Amino acid sequence: MTQEHDIWQWQEPGKAWKGAGLYHITLKIPTCEPLLGDLVIPDNDPTQAYIKHLPLGDALLLCLREFPNYHPEIQVLHYCLMPDHLHMIWYVRQAMPRSIRMVVSGFRSAAQKLGRAFSYYDEATFSSVAPTVSREKYQENTLRKQLGNDAYYALYPIFTEMPHIRPMGQRRQLPATLRYIDMNPQRLATKRLMPKYFRVQDNIEIAGRIYCGVGNTNLLQAANHMPVHVRHTMLDEAAHGDDNRLNAYMDSCIAAAEKGAVLVSPFIHKKEREVLYSVLAEGGKAIYLADNGFGDYYKPSDGLFDAVANKQVLILSPWPYDPKKRGITRAECVAMNQMAEEICSLSSIAPTDSREKY
Repeated sequence: MTQEHDIWQWQEPGKAWKGAGLYHITLKIPTCEPLLGDLVIPDNDPTQAYIKHLPLGDALLLCLREFPNYHPEIQVLHYCLMPDHLHMIWYVRQAMPRSIRMVVSGFRSAAQKLGRAFSYYDEATFSSVAPTVSREKYQENTLRKQLGNDAYYALYPIFTEMPHIRPMGQRRQLPATLRYIDMNPQRLATKRLMPKYFRVQDNIEIAGRIYCGVGNTNLLQAANHMPVHVRHTMLDEAAHGDDNRLNAYMDSCIAAAEKGAVLVSPFIHKKEREVLYSVLAEGGKAIYLADNGFGDYYKPSDGLFDAVANKQVLILSPWPYDPKKRGITRAECVAMNQMAEEICSLSSIAPTDSREKY
């Protein structure tokens, strides 16, 4: 089994991905070098942030615009160029003879052609030849013919990893994905302006456990912490038509937050998340326990990002990051609810060493 085959194991068994559909595709520079654009933040206002395209970024976008000429069944609905990656939404309008993974692989090959040209030419020369390279048909490659295969393929292709493909199974996912993509410059600017709240902090010790965290660690010093744990008995009663106890409990959590309590929970059940987002919308605070650690380029989810920026949330996890993790186990649920109780049992938690000092 080849390495390339392993990369595509995200596909569901029995699915060829040749039919019509929407796809969110992300092509990134694995080294995270900002070769595609520069982040500009006018007046240090993240809402005004934008990406100033660099020559390689402009060439990549030109390649993207030319792409439907070779695959007319694909429409590029939207894109956003970032300093080290490109977000795209493709609409496959009709069944294709090849799977989406093969088509995306072709786009990546075209991007690698640009990468090798960028590695070969100096910046001024590349700026002048990039449009020609971007428009070359897949089977044509002037630079390769000029250098020969060995010298050409020894050039650094920059885009060394396959793009990430996320099938969008329902059309209602489209507005949320569009917003996520469009908010990328603003959120990158927010992280740049508030690094201490978005940088992973190590060695946070609480009740004998060691956590990593992202967000406002000062929430650990709050005078009052309250666990949020919707019990199965409440849910069972609600399922049989009696939701009085469930609603009363949720209201009590929200009322406690309004009085200054920091809510603590893994917020696993949707009713617990309703409490969380209701509290955050009103300016309340929470400690969120996560079932996975934090990768090198971790960014809080769409619903938590703004709360972290507003110093309302601390995200904690006692586990190292596992890139293959996809689901949460019952044992992890039980463990995290226990951790929430431990945190709430301590009226004040002393700060510990971390990557950021406060």
